[in-house]
Amino acid sequence: MAFTAKDVKALREKTGVGMMKCKEALAAADGDMDKAVEILKEKGLAQAQKKATRIAAEGVVLAYYDEAKEVAVLVEVNSETDFVAKNEKFVNFVKSIAKTVVEANPADVETLNNTKLVDSDQTVEELRQELVLAIGENMKVRRFERVEGKVASYIHGGGAVGVLVIFDTDDATAAKAEFVEMGKNVAMQVAAMSPEYLAKSDISDEELAKMKNIIVESSLNKPDTLPKPILNALFAKAVGEKIFSDADIAAYEEQKNNKFLFNFLSKEAVEQLAALAVAGKEEYVSNKIFAGATDGRLKKQLKEICLLEQPFVRSDLFDGSVGGYIEKVAKDLGADIKAVKFLRYAKGEGIQKREDNFADEVASMM
Repeated sequence: MAFTAKDVKALREKTGVGMMKCKEALAAADGDMDKAVEILKEKGLAQAQKKATRIAAEGVVLAYYDEAKEVAVLVEVNSETDFVAKNEKFVNFVKSIAKTVVEANPADVETLNNTKLVDSDQTVEELRQELVLAIGENMKVRRFERVEGKVASYIHGGGAVGVLVIFDTDDATAAKAEFVEMGKNVAMQVAAMSPEYLAKSDISDEELAKMKNIIVESSLNKPDTLPKPILNALFAKAVGEKIFSDADIAAYEEQKNNKFLFNFLSKEAVEQLAALAVAGKEEYVSNKIFAGATDGRLKKQLKEICLLEQPFVRSDLFDGSVGGYIEKVAKDLGADIKAVKFLRYAKGEGIQKREDNFADEVASMM
């Protein structure tokens, strides 16, 4: 059966696949349009399987919020290159995935892949395979999360970072411009400062103890940061018991009142002091000065990793913590507003990206 250029064009519009591939499929199908579509689908599956081992660490993170249902989705779909991530078909595919998650509420990525995409009779996986054939790159639905409630969202860098912040408040408050602005500002804070927890209360006692122990260990292994009474005791032991070399003992005696003393000690002497500090850990942990310094460093770390305790980056709007900023907006509106959760995805985080060596590639081709 013969086919025309119009048939090729029609097949391209129907499948999104390139002109040459459509022409080849129609030739193989003797001009039968339905058979040509099936051939392209089979090729798409083969291409998808062939490309599946190729690293896809680019792509986009998309935040989608259905106000009517009060359901929000954060989803990451990866591609091999940033160029494809800007492709209209790819972007529309990601948007449709987010809408599908809102409607179908799949349990996980595997379930999502086997779910029919909204406004389509094909599954997410079937359409992904077709897109791989049409665009020519591996792509992968990596992760998603679906939340319900009053949600503020922010996307940075065209999909490099995506954030959702979930608030507990009433409908009237959520509709106000002041609340919307506050929510966006808090979401931007999450994108910029990458907190690990919402508040200190979200950190378990076990995790807090682990964090404190790391601070203790790092302090003991850096003797120049230790409180002066403890450091003096360590020096007295190192010199008195001749743990230091003669050269280091002489350097210490000559420079002990110099605030740059450690610049005159050998690397071995510093390591010996650290070993003495670690050996006396039990004694130093119970020291009030050391304990106070440790608690101070822990509080500082909590301010860095807990969203509500972080200094608010928009100090032009509010000088204080993020939690304080939310409380101020709530007070100004005469309402109750509470941040209950946040989600933050950074595109490709945790994926081992391929590092191409152009010279090696050329050499291997030759």
